[in-house]
Amino acid sequence: MRLGVLDIGSNTVHLLLVDAHPGARPVPFASHKRPLSLVQYLEPDGSINDAGQHELTEFVLEAWEFAARHKAEDLLAFCTSAIREATNGPEVLARVKHETTVTLQELTGSEEASMTFFAVRRWHGWGAGPILNLDIGGGSFEMAFGQDELPEMATSVPLGASRLTRDWLAEDPPSAKSVKELRRYIRATLKPAVREFDGLGRANVVAGTSKTFRSLARIAGAAPSAAGPYVKRELQASDLGVWAQRISAMKVEDRLHLPGVSEARAHQLLAGALVAEAALELFKFKKLRICPWALREGLILRRLDQLVFSGPLELSPHLAPPQAVEAAV
Repeated sequence: MRLGVLDIGSNTVHLLLVDAHPGARPVPFASHKRPLSLVQYLEPDGSINDAGQHELTEFVLEAWEFAARHKAEDLLAFCTSAIREATNGPEVLARVKHETTVTLQELTGSEEASMTFFAVRRWHGWGAGPILNLDIGGGSFEMAFGQDELPEMATSVPLGASRLTRDWLAEDPPSAKSVKELRRYIRATLKPAVREFDGLGRANVVAGTSKTFRSLARIAGAAPSAAGPYVKRELQASDLGVWAQRISAMKVEDRLHLPGVSEARAHQLLAGALVAEAALELFKFKKLRICPWALREGLILRRLDQLVFSGPLELSPHLAPPQAVEAAV
């Protein structure tokens, strides 16, 4: 069967179609995405302005048509911190549903962390033992720890790379003072969250998910994406510290020459590096492994598990061809 996951993130809006069935790994079939930093459309009162809402609904319509054209049987549509934390989030979701018929499910920070952890556990398997997963998004930073398929602890803090860049790093390149102040803010925000993990045990594997971690690992010498998902990729804390210092002295246009850095991510690379550096320091780990599966895969795998008990899918109404809808009526 062909399943779709529509991910409304803080940096990008992304539709992933996969072919899969219960018990099998999901195989990517097609992808449709667009850079869309909803954080950049926030008004001073924390609301997403009309321009941002228009861009969002336009993409959801594109994704809806793309999924239908490629005969997707089910579409999971969700949103994370950009809409979750907007003061007019419910109104934005209502507008999207009214103009596109697509209902976006709003994930809490802990749900986001849990579903990402679930994907990481499936990727690494039971043999990995206790796992700590770290995920740097555009609007928030998720952490989860556990020995089972779902974590014992899952939490989220407002330390997304795009959010921090907007609020703390206005200059290009940033001043030494602003970088120092941001480091202090990140640690002050992270410390109480990290303390929540005390007493849970020590992880055998520290995993890093998200484009930010993949970019940082690539800069530090990890294999490119072209080498495939099964190549082992790690990010050492020592390398991270060196590169955070280097990136802080670079203009955004210079960061584009670094391997694995896209135009959409270059401006927020430093903020992501500072969050990653602080997290490894506070959790007291010297390295992490890059995991190619994250939130989208977690939601797909969870949906496939549900099918084991609920049986075959009926074609979603908004994806059904016109004649099927008419027949159903």
